[in-house]
Amino acid sequence: MSIIEFITQNLPTFLALLATGAFAGVLAGLLGVGGGIVIVPVLFFLFQGFGVSAESAMLVATATSLATIVPTSISSIRSHNKKGNVDFELLKHWAIFIFAGVLVGSWLVTRVDGTWLTMLFGVIATLSALNMLFRTGKSAMFQQLPGNAGQTIMGTSIGFFSSMVGIGGGTISVPLLTLYNYPAHKAVGTAAAIGLIISLPGAITMLIMGDTPSDAPAGTYGLVNLVGFLCIVPLTVLFAPVGASLAAKLDAGVLKKIFAVVLLITGVRMLLQLVL
Repeated sequence: MSIIEFITQNLPTFLALLATGAFAGVLAGLLGVGGGIVIVPVLFFLFQGFGVSAESAMLVATATSLATIVPTSISSIRSHNKKGNVDFELLKHWAIFIFAGVLVGSWLVTRVDGTWLTMLFGVIATLSALNMLFRTGKSAMFQQLPGNAGQTIMGTSIGFFSSMVGIGGGTISVPLLTLYNYPAHKAVGTAAAIGLIISLPGAITMLIMGDTPSDAPAGTYGLVNLVGFLCIVPLTVLFAPVGASLAAKLDAGVLKKIFAVVLLITGVRMLLQLVL
């Protein structure tokens, strides 16, 4: 089958994946949210719309999301590092623990039922939405980061849970760091680097060790949908500046609240799908 024939036969899927990349890029630039928290639920429901089971859809959405985060996080790191907002000292201490958490988490993804991942993502999305709605602008609960043992647990947990639900780490690490009175701009910049530590080994593990589900969408290898990767990444990069431009003209605070409500509904819907 030629490339033209493949594209023609799967044109609706291609168009939907391109729209996903554009949507994720605009939101990333507009609200500063990580692409994974947008891409995973969109792919989860999109793949089901094309006849993929919920369990398989979640597995492929998780792995594909991690793959898309690799190039976008590299671009983000360069941008934040120019502003001096990447804390390499913290990364030196955390990197090995994040990496260890990723290896365990991504290996588990290749072994567990997608239902568990759906439940975990639903919980994380719901908690993230509630944090955006009610904790934004609130003062830190602690004045400084915990000791070595506490930071070891933090780093390992960020790597483990982020890799299991296909997000780059910012969704968990930014609110966690700011909880400990860590500067918000440095938390965001450092989270970009954390995203690379999570996404690269996580995506490779799921690509090599994952067994492709029988009902996976076309172009899936291991658990990574390469068609989705190739469609989403360029559009995400292309549309992120569009979102950044809109942020300068619109009330980003209000938009972030709206996104939090949508994310809350999405998380709850994913949880309800497990029981209904």
